[in-house]
Amino acid sequence: MCCVSFSRWKNCCIRGVLSMAMISGFFMMIYLGPIMLIVVVMTIQIKCFQEIIDIGYRVYHSYELPWFRTLSWYFLVCVNYFFYGETLAEYFGALVQREEPLQFLVRYHRFISFAVYLAGFCMFVLSLVKKHYRLQFYMFAWTHVTLLIVVTQSHLVIQNLFEGMIWFLVPVSIVICNDIMAYLFGFFFGRTPLIKLSPKKTWEGFIGGFFGTLVFGFILAYLLAQFQYFVCPVEYNSETNRFTAECEPSDIFVMHEYTLPFTVQSILRWKTVTIYPYQIHSVALSTFGSLIGPFGGFFASGFKRAFKIKDFADTIPGHGGIMDRFDCQYLMATFTHVYIASFIRGPNPSKVLQQLLVLQPEQQLSIFNAMRDRLRDRGILPPAWF
Repeated sequence: MCCVSFSRWKNCCIRGVLSMAMISGFFMMIYLGPIMLIVVVMTIQIKCFQEIIDIGYRVYHSYELPWFRTLSWYFLVCVNYFFYGETLAEYFGALVQREEPLQFLVRYHRFISFAVYLAGFCMFVLSLVKKHYRLQFYMFAWTHVTLLIVVTQSHLVIQNLFEGMIWFLVPVSIVICNDIMAYLFGFFFGRTPLIKLSPKKTWEGFIGGFFGTLVFGFILAYLLAQFQYFVCPVEYNSETNRFTAECEPSDIFVMHEYTLPFTVQSILRWKTVTIYPYQIHSVALSTFGSLIGPFGGFFASGFKRAFKIKDFADTIPGHGGIMDRFDCQYLMATFTHVYIASFIRGPNPSKVLQQLLVLQPEQQLSIFNAMRDRLRDRGILPPAWF
Protein backbone atom coordinates (compact mmCIF):
# COMPACT_ATOMS: atom_id res chain seq x y z
CA MET A 1 0.00 0.00 0.00
CA CYS A 2 2.84 2.39 0.89
CA CYS A 3 4.54 1.72 -2.44
CA VAL A 4 1.30 2.34 -4.32
CA SER A 5 0.70 5.56 -2.38
CA PHE A 6 4.28 6.73 -2.97
CA SER A 7 4.05 5.95 -6.70
CA ARG A 8 0.77 7.84 -6.91
CA TRP A 9 2.21 10.92 -5.21
CA LYS A 10 5.39 10.73 -7.31
CA ASN A 11 3.35 10.68 -10.52
CA CYS A 12 1.27 13.59 -9.19
CA CYS A 13 4.41 15.64 -8.49
CA ILE A 14 5.87 14.93 -11.96
CA ARG A 15 2.62 15.90 -13.64
CA GLY A 16 2.35 19.02 -11.46
CA VAL A 17 5.88 20.26 -12.19
CA LEU A 18 5.59 19.68 -15.93
CA SER A 19 2.11 21.22 -15.98
CA MET A 20 3.49 24.39 -14.40
CA ALA A 21 6.35 24.42 -16.90
CA MET A 22 3.91 24.08 -19.83
CA ILE A 23 1.65 26.81 -18.43
CA SER A 24 4.65 29.12 -18.00
CA GLY A 25 5.69 28.44 -21.59
CA PHE A 26 2.12 29.16 -22.68
CA PHE A 27 2.24 32.59 -21.01
CA MET A 28 5.55 33.32 -22.71
CA MET A 29 4.04 32.50 -26.12
CA ILE A 30 1.12 34.83 -25.42
CA TYR A 31 3.60 37.59 -24.64
CA LEU A 32 5.45 36.97 -27.92
CA GLY A 33 2.22 37.51 -29.88
CA PRO A 34 0.08 35.89 -32.59
CA ILE A 35 2.94 34.81 -34.86
CA MET A 36 4.48 32.70 -32.11
CA LEU A 37 1.09 31.18 -31.27
CA ILE A 38 0.55 30.24 -34.91
CA VAL A 39 4.00 28.64 -35.03
CA VAL A 40 3.24 26.70 -31.85
CA VAL A 41 -0.12 25.48 -33.20
CA MET A 42 1.62 24.30 -36.39
CA THR A 43 4.33 22.53 -34.39
CA ILE A 44 1.76 20.78 -32.20
CA GLN A 45 -0.22 19.79 -35.27
CA ILE A 46 2.82 18.16 -36.89
CA LYS A 47 3.76 16.33 -33.69
CA CYS A 48 0.20 15.03 -33.14
CA PHE A 49 0.08 13.84 -36.74
CA GLN A 50 3.39 12.05 -36.31
CA GLU A 51 2.26 10.27 -33.14
CA ILE A 52 -0.93 8.93 -34.73
CA ILE A 53 0.75 7.96 -38.01
CA ASP A 54 3.55 6.16 -36.14
CA ILE A 55 0.97 3.88 -34.53
CA GLY A 56 -0.29 2.91 -37.97
CA TYR A 57 3.25 2.65 -39.33
CA ARG A 58 4.18 0.01 -36.77
CA VAL A 59 1.46 -2.17 -38.27
CA TYR A 60 2.05 -1.18 -41.87
CA HIS A 61 5.84 -1.47 -41.79
CA SER A 62 5.71 -5.10 -40.69
CA TYR A 63 4.48 -6.00 -44.21
CA GLU A 64 7.34 -4.05 -45.82
CA LEU A 65 4.93 -2.19 -48.07
CA PRO A 66 6.22 0.93 -49.84
CA TRP A 67 5.57 4.61 -49.47
CA PHE A 68 3.08 4.74 -46.58
CA ARG A 69 5.06 7.12 -44.38
CA THR A 70 6.22 9.22 -47.35
CA LEU A 71 2.68 9.55 -48.69
CA SER A 72 1.31 10.37 -45.24
CA TRP A 73 3.64 13.33 -44.87
CA TYR A 74 3.00 14.33 -48.48
CA PHE A 75 -0.74 14.51 -47.82
CA LEU A 76 -0.05 16.52 -44.65
CA VAL A 77 1.80 19.10 -46.76
CA CYS A 78 -1.04 19.12 -49.33
CA VAL A 79 -3.76 19.76 -46.74
CA ASN A 80 -1.74 22.46 -44.99
CA TYR A 81 -1.04 24.13 -48.32
CA PHE A 82 -4.76 24.23 -49.02
CA PHE A 83 -5.86 25.55 -45.61
CA TYR A 84 -3.13 28.12 -45.11
CA GLY A 85 -3.40 29.31 -48.68
CA GLU A 86 -7.05 30.07 -47.93
CA THR A 87 -5.95 31.95 -44.81
CA LEU A 88 -3.40 33.94 -46.81
CA ALA A 89 -6.07 35.05 -49.26
CA GLU A 90 -8.55 35.91 -46.50
CA TYR A 91 -6.38 37.81 -44.03
CA PHE A 92 -3.43 39.10 -46.06
CA GLY A 93 -5.13 40.72 -49.04
CA ALA A 94 -2.93 43.84 -48.95
CA LEU A 95 0.25 41.75 -48.98
CA VAL A 96 -1.06 39.61 -51.84
CA GLN A 97 -1.87 42.74 -53.85
CA ARG A 98 1.76 43.89 -53.69
CA GLU A 99 3.36 40.60 -54.75
CA GLU A 100 2.72 39.32 -58.27
CA PRO A 101 3.71 35.66 -57.54
CA LEU A 102 1.30 35.61 -54.59
CA GLN A 103 -1.50 36.96 -56.78
CA PHE A 104 -1.02 34.02 -59.15
CA LEU A 105 -0.95 31.48 -56.29
CA VAL A 106 -4.06 32.94 -54.68
CA ARG A 107 -6.00 33.19 -57.95
CA TYR A 108 -5.41 29.52 -58.80
CA HIS A 109 -5.00 28.26 -55.24
CA ARG A 110 -7.74 25.64 -55.25
CA PHE A 111 -6.75 24.25 -58.64
CA ILE A 112 -3.10 23.99 -57.54
CA SER A 113 -4.17 22.33 -54.27
CA PHE A 114 -6.26 19.77 -56.15
CA ALA A 115 -3.46 19.05 -58.62
CA VAL A 116 -0.94 18.53 -55.81
CA TYR A 117 -3.33 16.19 -53.98
CA LEU A 118 -4.10 14.31 -57.20
CA ALA A 119 -0.39 13.60 -57.65
CA GLY A 120 -0.34 11.96 -54.21
CA PHE A 121 -3.47 9.99 -55.06
CA CYS A 122 -1.81 8.64 -58.21
CA MET A 123 1.33 7.72 -56.24
CA PHE A 124 -0.83 5.75 -53.80
CA VAL A 125 -2.48 3.80 -56.64
CA LEU A 126 0.95 3.02 -58.13
CA SER A 127 2.15 1.75 -54.73
CA LEU A 128 -0.58 -0.91 -54.41
CA VAL A 129 0.86 -4.38 -53.82
CA LYS A 130 -0.93 -7.61 -54.68
CA LYS A 131 -2.37 -9.54 -51.70
CA HIS A 132 -2.17 -6.46 -49.45
CA TYR A 133 -4.76 -4.23 -51.09
CA ARG A 134 -7.11 -4.24 -48.10
CA LEU A 135 -4.36 -3.23 -45.67
CA GLN A 136 -3.14 -0.46 -47.97
CA PHE A 137 -6.61 1.02 -48.35
CA TYR A 138 -7.03 0.74 -44.59
CA MET A 139 -3.87 2.79 -44.07
CA PHE A 140 -4.92 5.26 -46.78
CA ALA A 141 -8.11 5.85 -44.75
CA TRP A 142 -6.02 6.02 -41.55
CA THR A 143 -4.01 8.91 -42.99
CA HIS A 144 -7.07 10.83 -44.15
CA VAL A 145 -8.95 10.43 -40.87
CA THR A 146 -5.83 11.64 -39.06
CA LEU A 147 -5.71 14.67 -41.35
CA LEU A 148 -9.38 15.35 -40.64
CA ILE A 149 -8.90 15.16 -36.87
CA VAL A 150 -5.58 16.99 -36.57
CA VAL A 151 -5.06 19.38 -39.48
CA THR A 152 -8.63 20.57 -39.99
CA GLN A 153 -9.16 21.29 -36.32
CA SER A 154 -5.76 22.93 -35.81
CA HIS A 155 -6.72 25.24 -38.68
CA LEU A 156 -9.87 26.15 -36.75
CA VAL A 157 -7.67 27.05 -33.77
CA ILE A 158 -5.90 29.63 -35.92
CA GLN A 159 -9.21 30.88 -37.32
CA ASN A 160 -10.37 31.46 -33.74
CA LEU A 161 -7.14 33.32 -33.01
CA PHE A 162 -7.77 35.78 -35.84
CA GLU A 163 -11.20 36.56 -34.36
CA GLY A 164 -9.38 37.90 -31.30
CA MET A 165 -6.84 36.31 -28.98
CA ILE A 166 -9.51 35.97 -26.30
CA TRP A 167 -11.28 33.38 -28.48
CA PHE A 168 -8.05 31.40 -28.52
CA LEU A 169 -6.92 31.87 -24.93
CA VAL A 170 -10.17 31.30 -23.04
CA PRO A 171 -11.11 27.97 -24.73
CA VAL A 172 -7.54 26.65 -24.43
CA SER A 173 -7.36 27.74 -20.77
CA ILE A 174 -10.77 26.21 -20.02
CA VAL A 175 -9.62 22.78 -21.19
CA ILE A 176 -6.37 23.07 -19.23
CA CYS A 177 -8.25 24.19 -16.11
CA ASN A 178 -10.82 21.41 -16.43
CA ASP A 179 -8.07 18.82 -16.79
CA ILE A 180 -6.28 20.11 -13.69
CA MET A 181 -9.45 20.53 -11.60
CA ALA A 182 -10.80 17.11 -12.53
CA TYR A 183 -7.44 15.54 -11.68
CA LEU A 184 -7.22 17.29 -8.30
CA PHE A 185 -10.82 16.57 -7.28
CA GLY A 186 -10.43 13.00 -8.47
CA PHE A 187 -7.11 12.61 -6.65
CA PHE A 188 -8.39 13.81 -3.30
CA PHE A 189 -12.09 12.90 -3.40
CA GLY A 190 -12.50 10.38 -6.21
CA ARG A 191 -14.35 7.20 -5.29
CA THR A 192 -16.93 6.50 -8.02
CA PRO A 193 -15.67 5.35 -11.45
CA LEU A 194 -16.97 7.48 -14.30
CA ILE A 195 -16.38 5.46 -17.48
CA LYS A 196 -14.75 2.11 -18.22
CA LEU A 197 -12.62 3.57 -21.02
CA SER A 198 -10.74 5.65 -18.42
CA PRO A 199 -10.73 3.74 -15.11
CA LYS A 200 -8.96 6.59 -13.28
CA LYS A 201 -11.72 9.10 -14.11
CA THR A 202 -14.28 9.56 -11.33
CA TRP A 203 -17.64 11.27 -10.97
CA GLU A 204 -16.21 13.39 -8.17
CA GLY A 205 -13.46 14.65 -10.45
CA PHE A 206 -15.89 15.20 -13.33
CA ILE A 207 -18.35 17.23 -11.22
CA GLY A 208 -15.65 19.12 -9.33
CA GLY A 209 -13.92 19.96 -12.59
CA PHE A 210 -17.19 21.29 -14.01
CA PHE A 211 -17.86 23.79 -11.22
CA GLY A 212 -14.19 24.78 -10.90
CA THR A 213 -13.98 25.43 -14.65
CA LEU A 214 -17.17 27.54 -14.65
CA VAL A 215 -15.71 29.84 -11.98
CA PHE A 216 -12.31 29.97 -13.67
CA GLY A 217 -13.75 30.73 -17.13
CA PHE A 218 -15.99 33.48 -15.76
CA ILE A 219 -13.09 35.19 -13.95
CA LEU A 220 -10.64 34.80 -16.85
CA ALA A 221 -13.19 36.26 -19.28
CA TYR A 222 -13.56 39.30 -17.00
CA LEU A 223 -9.80 39.84 -16.81
CA LEU A 224 -9.08 39.50 -20.54
CA ALA A 225 -12.13 41.47 -21.74
CA GLN A 226 -10.58 44.66 -20.35
CA PHE A 227 -7.69 44.73 -22.85
CA GLN A 228 -7.82 45.56 -26.56
CA TYR A 229 -4.84 43.30 -27.15
CA PHE A 230 -7.01 40.28 -26.34
CA VAL A 231 -10.45 41.29 -27.63
CA CYS A 232 -9.66 42.94 -30.99
CA PRO A 233 -9.43 40.81 -34.15
CA VAL A 234 -5.86 40.05 -35.14
CA GLU A 235 -5.14 41.81 -38.43
CA TYR A 236 -2.09 42.19 -40.63
CA ASN A 237 -0.89 45.77 -41.10
CA SER A 238 0.74 45.99 -44.53
CA GLU A 239 2.40 49.33 -43.72
CA THR A 240 4.26 48.08 -40.65
CA ASN A 241 4.41 44.40 -41.74
CA ARG A 242 3.13 43.42 -38.31
CA PHE A 243 0.04 41.92 -36.76
CA THR A 244 -2.07 44.41 -34.83
CA ALA A 245 -4.96 44.12 -32.39
CA GLU A 246 -6.39 47.61 -32.16
CA CYS A 247 -10.08 48.46 -32.48
CA GLU A 248 -13.14 49.85 -30.81
CA PRO A 249 -14.25 46.85 -28.71
CA SER A 250 -17.54 45.32 -29.80
CA ASP A 251 -20.59 45.29 -27.53
CA ILE A 252 -19.78 41.92 -25.99
CA PHE A 253 -16.63 43.48 -24.51
CA VAL A 254 -18.42 46.49 -23.02
CA MET A 255 -19.90 46.37 -19.51
CA HIS A 256 -23.68 45.83 -19.41
CA GLU A 257 -26.12 45.85 -16.51
CA TYR A 258 -28.40 42.82 -16.28
CA THR A 259 -31.46 42.30 -14.09
CA LEU A 260 -31.25 39.03 -12.22
CA PRO A 261 -34.17 36.57 -12.13
CA PHE A 262 -36.43 36.96 -9.08
CA THR A 263 -35.32 33.62 -7.61
CA VAL A 264 -31.67 34.63 -7.80
CA GLN A 265 -32.49 38.06 -6.34
CA SER A 266 -34.05 36.45 -3.28
CA ILE A 267 -30.93 34.35 -2.71
CA LEU A 268 -28.18 36.89 -3.44
CA ARG A 269 -30.07 40.05 -2.39
CA TRP A 270 -28.95 41.67 -5.65
CA LYS A 271 -31.34 43.07 -8.23
CA THR A 272 -28.81 43.74 -10.97
CA VAL A 273 -25.30 42.74 -11.89
CA THR A 274 -22.83 44.52 -14.19
CA ILE A 275 -20.65 42.22 -16.28
CA TYR A 276 -19.17 41.86 -19.74
CA PRO A 277 -21.53 39.98 -22.11
CA TYR A 278 -18.51 37.87 -23.03
CA GLN A 279 -18.60 36.44 -19.52
CA ILE A 280 -21.98 34.91 -20.36
CA HIS A 281 -20.44 33.38 -23.47
CA SER A 282 -17.62 32.07 -21.30
CA VAL A 283 -20.20 30.11 -19.29
CA ALA A 284 -21.31 28.38 -22.51
CA LEU A 285 -17.69 27.64 -23.44
CA SER A 286 -16.90 26.38 -19.93
CA THR A 287 -19.97 24.16 -19.90
CA PHE A 288 -19.00 22.54 -23.18
CA GLY A 289 -15.35 22.24 -22.14
CA SER A 290 -16.34 20.53 -18.88
CA LEU A 291 -19.21 18.28 -19.96
CA ILE A 292 -18.51 17.44 -23.62
CA GLY A 293 -14.81 18.29 -23.97
CA PRO A 294 -13.68 15.29 -21.87
CA PHE A 295 -15.30 12.98 -24.42
CA GLY A 296 -12.40 13.89 -26.71
CA GLY A 297 -10.19 12.31 -24.06
CA PHE A 298 -12.49 9.28 -23.76
CA PHE A 299 -12.36 8.87 -27.54
CA ALA A 300 -8.56 8.94 -27.40
CA SER A 301 -8.61 6.40 -24.54
CA GLY A 302 -10.76 4.05 -26.62
CA PHE A 303 -8.38 4.47 -29.55
CA LYS A 304 -5.37 3.60 -27.40
CA ARG A 305 -7.11 0.59 -25.88
CA ALA A 306 -7.96 -0.66 -29.38
CA PHE A 307 -4.22 -0.76 -30.15
CA LYS A 308 -3.18 -1.79 -26.62
CA ILE A 309 -0.97 1.21 -25.95
CA LYS A 310 -0.82 3.33 -22.80
CA ASP A 311 -0.03 6.68 -24.46
CA PHE A 312 0.35 8.04 -27.97
CA ALA A 313 4.04 8.68 -27.21
CA ASP A 314 6.37 9.43 -24.30
CA THR A 315 7.21 13.02 -25.25
CA ILE A 316 6.17 14.53 -21.89
CA PRO A 317 7.02 12.48 -18.76
CA GLY A 318 3.91 11.81 -16.71
CA HIS A 319 1.64 13.11 -19.47
CA GLY A 320 2.37 10.86 -22.46
CA GLY A 321 2.51 12.30 -25.96
CA ILE A 322 1.47 15.67 -27.31
CA MET A 323 -1.76 14.12 -28.61
CA ASP A 324 -2.55 12.93 -25.07
CA ARG A 325 -2.59 16.58 -23.98
CA PHE A 326 -4.48 17.97 -26.95
CA ASP A 327 -7.20 15.39 -27.57
CA CYS A 328 -9.79 17.63 -25.86
CA GLN A 329 -8.35 20.86 -27.27
CA TYR A 330 -9.24 19.97 -30.84
CA LEU A 331 -12.85 19.23 -29.94
CA MET A 332 -13.02 22.49 -28.00
CA ALA A 333 -11.57 24.45 -30.93
CA THR A 334 -14.23 23.08 -33.26
CA PHE A 335 -17.01 24.02 -30.86
CA THR A 336 -15.57 27.53 -30.41
CA HIS A 337 -15.41 28.04 -34.18
CA VAL A 338 -19.02 26.89 -34.61
CA TYR A 339 -20.11 29.02 -31.64
CA ILE A 340 -18.49 32.16 -33.09
CA ALA A 341 -20.04 31.55 -36.51
CA SER A 342 -23.48 30.89 -35.01
CA PHE A 343 -23.78 33.48 -32.24
CA ILE A 344 -20.98 36.07 -32.50
CA ARG A 345 -19.63 36.84 -35.93
CA GLY A 346 -21.25 39.56 -37.99
CA PRO A 347 -20.16 41.38 -41.15
CA ASN A 348 -16.47 42.23 -40.92
CA PRO A 349 -15.59 45.50 -42.76
CA SER A 350 -11.85 44.81 -42.61
CA LYS A 351 -12.22 41.46 -44.40
CA VAL A 352 -14.44 43.04 -47.06
CA LEU A 353 -11.80 45.73 -47.57
CA GLN A 354 -9.06 43.11 -47.88
CA GLN A 355 -11.06 41.36 -50.61
CA LEU A 356 -11.71 44.65 -52.43
CA LEU A 357 -8.00 45.42 -52.49
CA VAL A 358 -7.35 42.25 -54.49
CA LEU A 359 -9.71 43.37 -57.29
CA GLN A 360 -8.60 45.21 -60.41
CA PRO A 361 -8.83 49.06 -60.25
CA GLU A 362 -11.79 49.19 -62.63
CA GLN A 363 -13.63 46.63 -60.50
CA GLN A 364 -12.92 48.66 -57.36
CA LEU A 365 -14.21 51.79 -59.08
CA SER A 366 -17.39 50.00 -60.17
CA ILE A 367 -18.07 48.90 -56.59
CA PHE A 368 -17.36 52.42 -55.34
CA ASN A 369 -19.87 53.93 -57.76
CA ALA A 370 -22.50 51.34 -56.86
CA MET A 371 -22.04 51.99 -53.14
CA ARG A 372 -22.16 55.77 -53.67
CA ASP A 373 -25.45 55.53 -55.60
CA ARG A 374 -26.99 53.23 -52.99
CA LEU A 375 -25.99 55.51 -50.11
CA ARG A 376 -27.44 58.49 -51.97
CA ASP A 377 -30.74 56.65 -52.50
CA ARG A 378 -30.93 55.90 -48.76
CA GLY A 379 -30.25 59.55 -47.90
CA ILE A 380 -26.96 58.80 -46.15
CA LEU A 381 -24.94 60.86 -48.66
CA PRO A 382 -26.05 64.28 -49.97
CA PRO A 383 -27.05 64.31 -53.68
CA ALA A 384 -24.20 66.67 -54.60
CA TRP A 385 -21.49 64.41 -53.09
CA PHE A 386 -19.07 63.62 -55.96
